[in-house]
Order: sequence, then structure tokens, then C-alpha cells
Amino acid sequence: MGESAYQTWMRYFTPSPAHHRLGLVCLGVGLQHGALPTVGPRTLDHHVAVVIGAGSGWFRGTDGRRRPVTAPALIWLTPGVLHHYGANATTGWDESFVDFTGPAVAAYTELGYIDGDRPVVPLTDTATARAAIGRITRAARRGNPLLEVETSAAVHELLVALRRARADAGGDTDPVLRALARDAFQPLSVLEHAARHGMTAAELRIAVRRAAGSSPKDYLLGIRLGRAKELLVGTDLPVAAVARRVGYADPAYFSRLFTRRVGIAPGRFREQQGRAAPGGWSDQVPDPEHPPTITPTATA
Repeated sequence: MGESAYQTWMRYFTPSPAHHRLGLVCLGVGLQHGALPTVGPRTLDHHVAVVIGAGSGWFRGTDGRRRPVTAPALIWLTPGVLHHYGANATTGWDESFVDFTGPAVAAYTELGYIDGDRPVVPLTDTATARAAIGRITRAARRGNPLLEVETSAAVHELLVALRRARADAGGDTDPVLRALARDAFQPLSVLEHAARHGMTAAELRIAVRRAAGSSPKDYLLGIRLGRAKELLVGTDLPVAAVARRVGYADPAYFSRLFTRRVGIAPGRFREQQGRAAPGGWSDQVPDPEHPPTITPTATA
């Protein structure tokens, strides 16, 4: 790459219509280092995640305000939105970028994984995001027959990694989410949960949306239904007892809710999964180095 003030490597792809149905498709990937040329002002017709791993620079959006960018950080470029940015002319920065699009973008945006209203996002680190981008660069070798599928999977992984690395949201370590998970099976309303944290319901909604990408009601419901599934598969408890265990005093309401969200009644879910999941349920997280095994049953 010579003795220039910056170094750059990039590849661009053109996925087929069938590949677009994967939900997210990668349109390009790049790795750059140094005092890079200024980008823009311009607009694009797709999304780009620009991950700044080291160094500093600036970003200017539609409001015309110049924002400082200091690594580790993420710059979101969204379709149709004017952007203009560059590395510090003296020190430069380390930049990785992934261009992507697809119908799943809308869901990731709704869930808070993509935030077009915050084009510059501080990160805690870039290691996991860089690992996902590394998988895209390795898949980008010429003639790879699995290129589009491998890079699509890595874009999904990248969005999760960037969401987890956001400096303003602790993910699993977020104290509000930890407390909600701890109290999820108690018969408390969202307002009562908020009061336990000294918050209004609106403040709790903002906190949970920022940390989990969902409303408090949906976050609690996901925990409750997940536990209900475990109890249905791993125990012989009646459905009414399962309902009470996960915080519903009215078994009929629980059954209606379960059926609406899962797509199948609790009893039917038990019948199906019971045949597919021998061994029952455990509250122990498996050791990746020593995964659980199923001992075959002797047959006559």
C-alpha cells in the first residue's frame, strides 16, 4: 500500500434478490488507518456502521454542528441523511466500516440496535465488533461461494456486538434490567416496578428502551414466557401452577397470553417440546468446554 499518509483495504458486493431475503445483506467492508481523506458532504441509500478503534476526528450531520469523535466510537450513516466526517489531520484514526441494507433493518431500528438520531455513539470497546468485521473480511476472499450468506450472518452479529458495546447501556450489567429480571415473576405493574426504582413509568420506559431495546412490559413478558416454557418442558406442574409461578394469578389469562405470543397453547407446547427435549430443564448454565450430553436409553 506504499508510503502514503494512510492505508486502506475494501471490498464491495452485490447480493442477489434471494440473498436480500436473509434480512440483512452486506454491501461492502473496509479497513483503513491513518490521516484518511475527509468523507462528504454526501448522502447514501443504505446504512454504514463506521467503527473507530483508535485516534480521533470529527463528524458533521444535518444540523451543521461539528461533533468531536474520540475512539472507541461508532458513527452511524443512515440512508438519505447528509453526513460529513474525517480523521484528525495530524494523528489520523483506525477505521473499520460495513455497508449493509435489508428488510431486517426496520426491526433492528425499532429495537434500538440502530439509532439514526445519534450518529456518533461512544463505545466501551471495539473488540467484538472488530471480530465480526474480521469475519466479513475473511469471507470477502475472491471466489468464495458462501460470500453473501457468511457476510449476512456477520452483519447480524455486528449489530449485536455494537449494541452490547454502547457506552450508555450496560446490557447484562444494567442495574435496572437486573432488578426487573429479579422481580419479573412478582405480580407487579409497570408503574409499581418504576416506583421501586424511584422512577416514573415514563422514566422506566426510557431506561429499558435504551438498555434492552424494548418496553418494560415486553421485557418482563419475555422473561416470564421464557420461564413458563422451561417449566412446561422440564416439570409436570399443571398449567395453572406454571401460571402462578411466573406471576399470573389467572390461568385462563395466562393461557390466552401464552397462545397469542407463542402461537400455540401451553399444553400443546408441552406435548411438542416434551418429545423433542429429553433430559428436562436445568437452571445451570452449561460449560462451553464440557457441554451437557444425553445418555442413550437402552432399547429392548
